[in-house]
Amino acid sequence: MDVARQTETRSPEVRKAGSRTAGSKVTGAHILLVDDDVSLLRLLGMRLESRGFRVTTAESGQEALRCLDAECPDLVLSDLCMDEMDGMALFQAIQRQIPGLPVIILTAHGSIPDAVSATQQGVFSFLTKPVDRDQLFSAIDEALAQGAPTGGGEGDDAWRASIITRSPDMERVLEQARMVASSDVSVLVTGPSGSGKELLARAIHDASPRADKPFVAINCGALPEQLLESELFGHAKGAFTGAVSDHKGLFQAADGGTLFLDEIGDMPLALQVKLLRALQERQIRPLGSTTSFPVNVRILSATHRDLSQAMQQGEFREDFFYRLNVVNLRLPPLKDRAEDVPLLARHLVAQAAARHKPFVKGFSPEALNVLATSAWPGNVRQLVNVVEQCVALTRSPMIPEALVSQALAAEESALPTFNDARATFERSYLVKVLKITEGNVTQAARIAGRNRTDFYKLLSRHELEPSTFKPVS
Repeated sequence: MDVARQTETRSPEVRKAGSRTAGSKVTGAHILLVDDDVSLLRLLGMRLESRGFRVTTAESGQEALRCLDAECPDLVLSDLCMDEMDGMALFQAIQRQIPGLPVIILTAHGSIPDAVSATQQGVFSFLTKPVDRDQLFSAIDEALAQGAPTGGGEGDDAWRASIITRSPDMERVLEQARMVASSDVSVLVTGPSGSGKELLARAIHDASPRADKPFVAINCGALPEQLLESELFGHAKGAFTGAVSDHKGLFQAADGGTLFLDEIGDMPLALQVKLLRALQERQIRPLGSTTSFPVNVRILSATHRDLSQAMQQGEFREDFFYRLNVVNLRLPPLKDRAEDVPLLARHLVAQAAARHKPFVKGFSPEALNVLATSAWPGNVRQLVNVVEQCVALTRSPMIPEALVSQALAAEESALPTFNDARATFERSYLVKVLKITEGNVTQAARIAGRNRTDFYKLLSRHELEPSTFKPVS
């Protein structure tokens, strides 16, 4: 079983047009310019565009917030004194919507107290009108350089090239990912299965100073405990039956780079303790060895499970959770990103056609509409399967609506994953024994061959209440 992957093999999600800059040295940085003086707005916009920036203008704070709903810029440059919503109120609204987005405030009524107050609240820079041209561009360059990715490319969007999106929610996640990439903090990526968690982890690695070092991924739910421990930490010759030679684990394979722990919520408790110790001490000891080795890795992890609930049920250690969850990035399900479905579908069909049927050009408008309005419980992974099936079965350059509907119906009746099937069986089994015992947990646990504590954990996981199975008096 190939549980460790050096490269990401899942289908890309979506790509953002344009390029992010590290200052004005690279053209194309997107600046949102906000001022209720239309003439000044136009004049400053022309000045910025002449410098190579892409400029969106807004004549009020409310209009600026609507612009942010459509696309996340690299920087906001706003006047302070505006009707209805002034520059500081706009800044505070921006921070609630897109935390960390740099904002520069301009004012004709500047003062030292105003500047101190603004910068203490997080405004990147506070400049007085008429603003000096060199001072303005210097502040812009500094703001953009501070937020620019530090690895994988020359300050452009190469780090996120496999993530294609126009969704504001996804753009906010990507902006946060770009910000945390430059540090070594642990990041926990959460979201439903198939939403692209490993893609985001790889993007963080590619935007980080570790980009030229290994990115190693392992699925923590795919292996039994001893084999998982051996894969992570390695083992010495003779450590267990079949260990005929020394084996370096993934910590050593990822040394200097990033180790991605997928489905971390499925890691056994005993192994959580050992991994926590390794993260705290920054060294590992292979199975059967008396020697410890220092390791230098950044840990990124992901899960579709609710780890807060898992902690309450005693299935996940609290100290381990806080070690992993320094920063949490949550990916939205595909149903909340309907605007991305046509983009993804076109991208995926082009890829599939290039591999299998070059004559296929895309989806008909009716077919795209069916794709865009579907629920996508399997998220991007399900969309990949549907597109692949449509390309395999189509005989025409444009994939028709009927073929999309057929592929979606086939997906609904497809064999479930092992985890989904196990969860369905567990719930059905628990319901059955509770009905047999009329809600008596002691008897039900005895039938199931589990102790009461474990049985209660199973009931909690499946949100089953024994009292609902008791006979009505």
